[in-house]
Amino acid sequence: MAGRVYLVGAGPGDPGLITVKGRAALERADAVLYDHLAPRALLELAPAAAERVYVGKKRAAHSHTQAEIAAMLIARARQGQTVVRLKGGDPYIFGRGGEEAEALYDAGVPFEVIPGVTSPLGLAAYGGVPLTHRDHTSVVTFITGHELEKIDWAAASRAETLVIFMGLTNLPEITRRLLAAGRSGSSPALAVRWATRPDQKAIEAPLAELPARVAEARLKPPVTIVIGEVVRLRPKLAWYERLPLFGQRVVVTRARGQADALASRLAALGAEVRQLPTIEVQPLEDYSRLDAALGELETFDWLIFTSVNGVRFFLERLDRSGRDLRALRGRLCAIGPATRAAVEALHLRVDVMGKEYIAESLVAALSAEPLEGKRILLARAAIARDVLPRALRERGADVVVAEAYRTVPPEGLRAAIETLFRQGPPPDWVTFTSSSTVENFATHAAPELLPAVRAASIGPVTSATARKWGIPVAAEASCYNIEGLVAAILTKGIIVQ
Repeated sequence: MAGRVYLVGAGPGDPGLITVKGRAALERADAVLYDHLAPRALLELAPAAAERVYVGKKRAAHSHTQAEIAAMLIARARQGQTVVRLKGGDPYIFGRGGEEAEALYDAGVPFEVIPGVTSPLGLAAYGGVPLTHRDHTSVVTFITGHELEKIDWAAASRAETLVIFMGLTNLPEITRRLLAAGRSGSSPALAVRWATRPDQKAIEAPLAELPARVAEARLKPPVTIVIGEVVRLRPKLAWYERLPLFGQRVVVTRARGQADALASRLAALGAEVRQLPTIEVQPLEDYSRLDAALGELETFDWLIFTSVNGVRFFLERLDRSGRDLRALRGRLCAIGPATRAAVEALHLRVDVMGKEYIAESLVAALSAEPLEGKRILLARAAIARDVLPRALRERGADVVVAEAYRTVPPEGLRAAIETLFRQGPPPDWVTFTSSSTVENFATHAAPELLPAVRAASIGPVTSATARKWGIPVAAEASCYNIEGLVAAILTKGIIVQ
């Protein structure tokens, strides 16, 4: 069967701005050919087996020629593949999408074009500069700053709102030509790098002063420039840069696949979130103890879960046993709201829940329950503190501790930490949600890095582990969950960048 090529606009930088149709194309792609400006996070939407090929172009470095890119698209489509050509912004706005569509047509390859949010629209929304406004302008002009000789500068100078793509390198000459053609040097102007991303940086100045201000700030591509009266609205409308964590770099160390809740909450507050999984959740090599407990599940008076992972792996093992939840006769206890939600998703009722995400809280929650002679099954991680089973046994309970899963350091963790801390500005925060995330981070990081880490901890147990390794804890959640962790970071105030 003939394949098909989708020319997809990736948007201006925030991966959340991809269109629903663009996302759907990525999710069924066999191959993704992506640009330098396409958000890397979008590549994760493609199936794990999909081929990912970088075909980006920078001003001085082209990984492939345009002819080579077209040939790659055509060849893969002719092999029957679904191919996504992921392009920064919109394919048809200075994106050479028209050239690629022509090549596909000439080769007889079916294609579709899925538009994207072009960078000026992202800049307008996130930078607080509406490109049109009834009181200021009804005309917008887009030009590119690469080939200056092709521009009618007299016409450009008269544009009410002028947007310049890829104009940073030639900004002094562009400014000179606009002023020579009659544009006022006092015209409000704005240069924005990486619009819509948490590292968005904006330089605002009168047009005549903009090149010097940009040089002073050492702004680098990609930069979009806006000139016009609408720039004066920025102090009122720049909502994005007023988010409480805007510009702060926050590392999330939770396991991949379980970090989304924290990462999305931080991103919504303006943070630049970097995921650095320090633990990987895996099944056990030996399930004999848990299998034996499942074989006599009806004999337990209590079943206690101390994590969402415990619920998940317990259920998976139960499904393999040939038995089901009808064998459960005992009451249920969960360590906190997330674990409770996982249990309730099975249409089971939690009888007792700890107020906080620590074993001590479960001990307190069970203090009013008669446990003498009661049989208790505790499904938990392979390595865990002994606080809970010890306290329950002291009250006369028969406690069976059945390990349901294990956590291990991900492969390549040491290199990932080095890359994160040695390349570019250091993170403002490193979040830790368990002692395991701390232990694995500390044992894989260079020792000299640890005192420089600004840690945010989910609670006192995690904090104690961090301090044991010499990691300073700058924020600790008072409510031991994700919302509490975020609140702790916010209460420490805004870092002055």
